[in-house]
Amino acid sequence: MQRVFSGIQPSGIPTLGNYLGAIRNWVPMQDQNECLFCVVDLHAITQKQDPKELLSNTREMAATLLACGLDLNKCTLFVQSHVPAHAQLGWVFNCVARMGWLNRMTQFKDKAGKNREEVSTGLFVYPNLMAADILVYHATVVPVGDDQKQHLELANDIAQKFNHDYGVDFFPNIQPMIQGVAARVMSLRDGTKKMSKSDPSDQSRINLTDDADLIADKIKRAKTDPDVLPDNVAALDGRPEARNLVGILAAVAGTTAQAVLDEHAGKGFGAFKPVLTEALVAHLGPIRAEMQRLLTDPGALDAELRRGAEKAEAIAEPILKRAYEIVGFLPRR
Repeated sequence: MQRVFSGIQPSGIPTLGNYLGAIRNWVPMQDQNECLFCVVDLHAITQKQDPKELLSNTREMAATLLACGLDLNKCTLFVQSHVPAHAQLGWVFNCVARMGWLNRMTQFKDKAGKNREEVSTGLFVYPNLMAADILVYHATVVPVGDDQKQHLELANDIAQKFNHDYGVDFFPNIQPMIQGVAARVMSLRDGTKKMSKSDPSDQSRINLTDDADLIADKIKRAKTDPDVLPDNVAALDGRPEARNLVGILAAVAGTTAQAVLDEHAGKGFGAFKPVLTEALVAHLGPIRAEMQRLLTDPGALDAELRRGAEKAEAIAEPILKRAYEIVGFLPRR
């Protein structure tokens, strides 16, 4: 049994892309691994947040994870800021990582754009905290999407440099777990762009809080092309919107894109979209209902998160203590 760590930011309502690309894939991991799942609110404030919205979004994300199938008897679920060891080890890693390493991070370049002098320093050193998130538990497996692979490579660089600098074999090597089918769900308005919570158009995404009518409206308006569906996946090349909708149905139905095409080849999108809508409503409806139920009792939800933090802290504290000893910090007691 390996120790798995993964985190997700509480930055708005989770989308179908978050669910199919990450959250849903966490559920089966619970049966085979020791899993720690974290709502990473410290990462969220690398960009300006409304405090009330951050508080609400943190609870909402935790409720989402539970509604999607995380079982507190099988995994540990907690909020990042509830375990101070993340930030404490993060500072140590700020002093281990090199500026040149961080300057090569493409995600920082993408998010900062032309305003690099105006963004927070937190956004720049974000990968060091991500490394601490993982290594403070000596986790060896991290499920990641393509956009986080570079950060995971950096986490391994930091671990190796720490070990080398202090002449120890303390932090382990981390292995990425690349997600499979539908790991990258695209925008309903532009099949070349990833579905995102930050897209200005709500029509570009399916939110896990959307009701049946809203899902139907968004799928009806989703961008397509005039051609019918082909009988093979290769023929979807150059048709990003068609590929996206076929991939979504395959993921929701638990099948393959080829199986979807076997059933719907020759159909136009006027016939295909109602089938996709029905599948989405049937799949997401129970998740939405459970989220709403959990959020009606925030006190009970908060109590579960506190218990999760206590379990996480019991793992992290001895590892942080030993890291501090290796660095040479004077013990408090």
